[in-house]
Amino acid sequence: MTDYIAAFTTLFVIIDPIGLTPLFVALTHGASAQLRRKIALRACITAAVILFCFGIFGEALLGFVGISMPAFRIAGGVLLFLTALEMLFQKRQTRRQGHTDDAAEDHIDDPSVFPIAIPLIAGPGAIATMILLTDQAEGIGGFAAVMSVMLSVLLIVFILFLVSNMLERILGRVGVNVVTRILGMLLAALAIQFILDGLRSFGLAP
Repeated sequence: MTDYIAAFTTLFVIIDPIGLTPLFVALTHGASAQLRRKIALRACITAAVILFCFGIFGEALLGFVGISMPAFRIAGGVLLFLTALEMLFQKRQTRRQGHTDDAAEDHIDDPSVFPIAIPLIAGPGAIATMILLTDQAEGIGGFAAVMSVMLSVLLIVFILFLVSNMLERILGRVGVNVVTRILGMLLAALAIQFILDGLRSFGLAP
């Protein structure tokens, strides 16, 4: 149960559904409620397929290119820590907003695949997290638990997308910033734990 909660917390923080909702509003501005539902569903399904594939084949891909899991665990921890710093200093939202601007400049009518599914939901951090979590999972039951965690987080993303206008009005810009910083602190601690686990595999940490 503790591992399940830790996996859920890690993936929830790195995907950051609350931080995604204002961007979803911006990308679907002027769209009807029905079209927003279609975009939200398509984006979440696409992200689920991407994360599922990396969860299954990610470790094999690392082995093919000669990267050990402890090394990837350290690299993933560093990546998550940098993401946490961006969240704490509000740089992540600015970078994500840049993706929305790129989409607008390219006149993309359907933003579900780019930039919502990739890279806003299934970005490098989420992909690295899936590989790390599936590596730590024990047996088929553990793997199924990780996949259920991923689907649970994406279900939350989908629900928040559907109520994004209302949520943004309730929290306001200040509320979103506060929640983002709290999640950033949690992610920083989880990232350090990944790094320590990797160093422990090399005998460099107690």
